[in-house]
Amino acid sequence: MKYILSSIVFLCYASLFSQEYTDYVGAGHAIGITVSSSSEQSRTDWNEVALAENTINGNGLDARLLKTSRFLAQTTFGTNLEYIKTVSQGSFEDWIDNQFTLNSNSLGQLTESIYEDALEMWTTNGGDPVDYFGPEASHFLYAWWQNNMNNDDLLRQRVALALSEIMVISTNSDLANYGNGIGYYYDMLAANSFGNFKDLLLDVSLHPMMGYYLSHYNNPKSNPSLNIHPDENYAREIMQLFSIGLHELNNDGSYVLDANDQRVPTYDNDDIKEFAKVFTGLGVGDVIENVQGITPEFGLHFWWCKKDTPMAVYEDWHEQGEKHLLNGFTIPSGQAGMQDIEMAVNHLFNHPNVGPFLAKRLIQRLIKSNPTPQYINHVASAFNNTAGVRGNMQAVIKAILLHNEARTCGWVNHPDQGKLKEPMMRYFNLARQIDRDTPSGLDWNVGYWFYISTGQAPLSAPSVFNFFLPDFKPNGEIADNGLVAPEFQIHNSSTSIGYVNIIDYFTSPEWIPIFETWDLELEDATLNFDSLQYWAKDPEVLINHLDKLFTSGLLSQETREIIRDAITPIQGSDPDIDYMYYRVKMALYLLFISPDYAIQK
Repeated sequence: MKYILSSIVFLCYASLFSQEYTDYVGAGHAIGITVSSSSEQSRTDWNEVALAENTINGNGLDARLLKTSRFLAQTTFGTNLEYIKTVSQGSFEDWIDNQFTLNSNSLGQLTESIYEDALEMWTTNGGDPVDYFGPEASHFLYAWWQNNMNNDDLLRQRVALALSEIMVISTNSDLANYGNGIGYYYDMLAANSFGNFKDLLLDVSLHPMMGYYLSHYNNPKSNPSLNIHPDENYAREIMQLFSIGLHELNNDGSYVLDANDQRVPTYDNDDIKEFAKVFTGLGVGDVIENVQGITPEFGLHFWWCKKDTPMAVYEDWHEQGEKHLLNGFTIPSGQAGMQDIEMAVNHLFNHPNVGPFLAKRLIQRLIKSNPTPQYINHVASAFNNTAGVRGNMQAVIKAILLHNEARTCGWVNHPDQGKLKEPMMRYFNLARQIDRDTPSGLDWNVGYWFYISTGQAPLSAPSVFNFFLPDFKPNGEIADNGLVAPEFQIHNSSTSIGYVNIIDYFTSPEWIPIFETWDLELEDATLNFDSLQYWAKDPEVLINHLDKLFTSGLLSQETREIIRDAITPIQGSDPDIDYMYYRVKMALYLLFISPDYAIQK
């Protein structure tokens, strides 16, 4: 039939014939159609009306909205429903391209300014300024949260945090005393997130915070008479953790095997010693302002180092001579120290392992724990050569986010699909996607109790190996099927209960703030349920609303029933009890501890 008419439900008047459809009518395909019905239902205390036109105009068909919600769960720290609706009206590639154009605020500078503001608050409240130290790790965390609760550069921040879990420095070290330096290191990751990986690898190698963390700051050349040898720490980790890994890889991430079906090592201890020679002579690039007359020199204590300035090479302390690197490559003698470093970084950058090595780790941080060989190969190939350029991070990110394993609905129920969301990612979601009351106007947060409960805070890993290893396999069905699940390494009998408890606390805003500060008399931020209470008048409507925000339409029937059964009885007529408030509290609590939410599909 050329036209589809239903006289039982509605009548289409003459306006129907102003637009001819040869395929179908409905699902939004309704230009020029007027719909009438015998009744249009409305309900007390609801703004929404069941309009006749909704039968064909596409309202309530949320497939695109839910796909967008899932996309933004992979690419941001969380967004509200209005933002999801806006993004759903365009293409995901256009959104990515727009995000590539957005720059970031400096967290190093913000950390310093927050420290100055906090010091003023401290002294205003009667504290002695000599007792208030900083900028330290807490001020960096204040800055991180302040920035990431109010920013537009959503994708850059998500990628920067992912990189911070690959090229790790941590507040869980002596670096905790240099909060501005941690901020400047994060700035460097953010600046390189959409650049070229070779620049990123060089900038990481020269950053003073990495130099201090992995001990190639003030790393001297050999002096056999004094039994002094170059420190090997950074030489090892730039290969193992930052670029090529332990074993030779095929482009699809599978291991290259020798004639005995054994994995082929990428390097040995002699290679580490040769790379260690390269990273000698690095010291302070510039010094902080001082009245003592301190000037840059090799061996200067790290405290004097200007944390936003790359390290410099002091030639008298740099190891001279040839350096014999991987696969027969030799750095010639007679070069300046920085030439040696740049040549070594370029040598690693061009190693065939880098594409699949980086591809798998970024896919794991953004999309799923067990990408197929085809997925890794696709992303690694984008790294290897996109428009004649190797190491283009924008090409890598697009290849990750737009691949069918990330986008196609058919993958959602695949047994290998998904990843456990990091606890701190769930924390970010709660803070960004639910309204907050911030009486101070500041989103400063040290996240101490969350860190104690779950073991996570931004740039606070226990070691250079991150919070968890990329190949960690929890005992049981996952390991038995040859799969990995990195985040489960920090999901244990303590942190799992700690997470449940902390969500109970956060969803009790009448008692517990979602943000907390140290030593400052700030009225901390709490969650605000006012807008959600409107939807709570109908349990099913509230569940559907939360599903769009947090589980992208993937909330299981079992979890729906658990939440529905828990919140439906919360009702009554006592005017002193806000029943809808307690419905929201219970629904959020149950949703956030559910496996449907914890596992990103």
